[in-house]
Amino acid sequence: MTGPYRSRMIHELRRYAMRPGRRDTLISLFEREFIEAQEATGMRVTGSFREVGEPDTFPWLRSFPDMGTRKAALESFYGGPVWQANRDAANATMLDSDDVLLLRPAGPEFPSRERPPVGAPIPSSLYVVTTYHVDGDDFAQLFHREAVPALADAGVVPVACLETEHAENTFPRLPVRAGVQVFVWFARFETPEEEREVDLTMLERRFTAPPERLRLRPTSRSTLR
Repeated sequence: MTGPYRSRMIHELRRYAMRPGRRDTLISLFEREFIEAQEATGMRVTGSFREVGEPDTFPWLRSFPDMGTRKAALESFYGGPVWQANRDAANATMLDSDDVLLLRPAGPEFPSRERPPVGAPIPSSLYVVTTYHVDGDDFAQLFHREAVPALADAGVVPVACLETEHAENTFPRLPVRAGVQVFVWFARFETPEEEREVDLTMLERRFTAPPERLRLRPTSRSTLR
């Protein structure tokens, strides 16, 4: 996408498949050990969530200034002492960690907020993340031209919009989903009761698969709250 929103930021939307009943074990470990250790390498842990109705998943986001920083930061973290000391405990909670989308900005980007401390209250908000599988790389223009006004009329403002980053995955130790063309947008509601869907049938002619919709509650230390 070209225009005022285009930046070089790289985002990973990660959704882990967990062993039954182990999600909160990983979240506790993640929030205690992995957030500051990752951010010390130059990445940002943007958000971490519990998925409504899916107790055996762990979705989270991290961001990098560019692909070069991503490679260096991942090498530093996964080769560093914090991951080495805790990887067995983390891996024991997971069945699969390969559901990862590599994305770039295609509209407004996530706000920067101060991170809460360990043990902070869990916020009441709900994030709805919608992923469209689309044809072509110009879907963002259609979304902003036709969908955003309809969303605004309904009082639903996209918090962030992302699209597939096609750059080579330079840290192949962690796979990302290949061969996809997606557009992802985030909506925030103060409470789950305020959630509402908006009819966006004007977009359907560009879909190559049914939309995917995640309903996410922020964890205690998520900066997306």
